Amino acid sequence: MNRRHWITLMAASALVAMPAAHAGDETLIRLLEKRSCARCNLADADLVYADLREANLKGAKLQRANLSQARLDGAQLMGADLSFTSLLGASLRGADLRGAKLEGTDLRQADISGAQLDPGALSRTHWEKARGVSATQLSYAELHNAGVEASKAGRQPEAERWFSEAIRRQPDSAISWVARGISRNEQGNLQMAAADFTYAASLYRTRGEDIEATTLDNAAKQLTAPAKKLKGGNGGGGQMIEGAVAALKMLAPLAQIAAKSFIPMGF
Repeated sequence: MNRRHWITLMAASALVAMPAAHAGDETLIRLLEKRSCARCNLADADLVYADLREANLKGAKLQRANLSQARLDGAQLMGADLSFTSLLGASLRGADLRGAKLEGTDLRQADISGAQLDPGALSRTHWEKARGVSATQLSYAELHNAGVEASKAGRQPEAERWFSEAIRRQPDSAISWVARGISRNEQGNLQMAAADFTYAASLYRTRGEDIEATTLDNAAKQLTAPAKKLKGGNGGGGQMIEGAVAALKMLAPLAQIAAKSFIPMGF
């Protein structure tokens, strides 16, 4: 091929490629005007604060898109790829996310009240402080780990609620009884905390883990001893806390959930 033919071929290739360079902008305009863009390629799109209520985004490719603070109430997102997409603070009330890929999706502070999700879909996302999260949408490990995060942040009443949900889901999991006991103790609910430690001790003893059982029995006794009752509130005694945390450190961490794994200790 001579130089002239090569230059002609390169120019023709550039002309063919030019429409594709503007396809993203045209797609965004169509989406914002018609709120319908099923199976569109919107990867890496900037849609911060976009009003996409009731939008049809079935099967859309939205990987890494920025939809922070967007309004997606009632949006149809079935089968959409939202991998590593930012939905920070977005409103997804009543949105249909069945079949959507949510690997690494940022749902922090988002409102997902009434949203339709596949079972376990949130396990691959970051949903801290999201509103409308139902316990039925979460696995046992997710419920427990949510309690761990709330407890580490000092939100003990919230932590207690998450641990209670985890216990309802898996009543024979001693670690959640221990964790709820610590959370209740931090709130000054000494009798209830002692009851949790005592029951956790019975579960450990059933499994032949006598060291953990004895440690928790001792913690419960210290917690309910008259001298400890007088102190009351916010911890109820350093020895009890040390014993309970020591028991936690003997436990294996929960199984890893997607890319996240919280070790249930450090309360």
